[in-house]
Parts: sequence; structure tokens; C-alpha cells
Amino acid sequence: MKSARPAQARLPFSDSVASRANRRGAGAHAHGDFLLERIPRFQYAGNMESKDAVIALSALAQATRLNIFRTLVEAGPAGLNAGRLAEIAAIPPSSLSFHLKELSHAGLAESRQEGRFVVYSARFETMNRLLAYLTENCCGGTPCGASDTPACTGGGSS
Repeated sequence: MKSARPAQARLPFSDSVASRANRRGAGAHAHGDFLLERIPRFQYAGNMESKDAVIALSALAQATRLNIFRTLVEAGPAGLNAGRLAEIAAIPPSSLSFHLKELSHAGLAESRQEGRFVVYSARFETMNRLLAYLTENCCGGTPCGASDTPACTGGGSS
């Protein structure tokens, strides 16, 4: 005797999509059809930008990381090698490594190899996007002076 379950809607997808969904636990029909009732449903509502802002702000919401980031901003695009950064921030290299990982994960810092040294620098484009996000509707959209501040390019002051 068959159960009175309603029929499931199916869409044909490629086997690779179905197999990826299977690995995630979403399930797939034996013939490669993808079961719609098992697809997690997400609706994009412009939240990606706010998600990035939350990640960046949470990375900066710790005194040591904020100090490191401000030091990198002061250094400009040339950045600082890890040893010099540890000296200026007055923290052990192992702690510095942890905090730089968090700043890098948030997109606020980046590293590059220069000979034997790893040089860290601020990602000014991320900083500017965060500032723009925070001041997007400043003063109800009327010009107020906060929007007149030029974006930092990391070129230093003249």
C-alpha cells in the first residue's frame, strides 16, 4: 500500500550538481534528479555587504587588532614586516600572527613575501568600502561633510 505523501517536485540537474548536493546531505534522486524539497532555500536580499561589514567590524572590535590595523594604515601601502610590526605593537610574534590572521580573514590586511620577510599592509579598498557602508545614508541622505571626506588611497599625507 502506498503512502498518501504528495509528489515531490524534481528538476533535472547535472550529475555533478546532484552528487555535490548528496555530499552536503541535501539528497538526490537515484536517476540524477534533484529533489526540490531538500534544497536549502536562500534569498539574496543585499545582505552580503552588511555581512562583510559585520566581519570587518568584529575584527576591529578588539583593542590589539585595532592597534595593529591603525599601525598598518599609518605605514601606508609599503606596509611593515612582521618583526617591526610586533615591535611597534609591543606584542609577541605568536600573538601578532593570530591577530593578523583575523584581520586578513576580514579582508582588512594582506601579506606578501619580500625576500626573507613577510610584509603586512592594510587593504585600503576594504577600509574605504566599510567607511562608505557606514556613512551611506548619513544625515538622511543630505550632504553633511562626512561625505565630503576623500577616500584614503594609502598614499600618505602631503
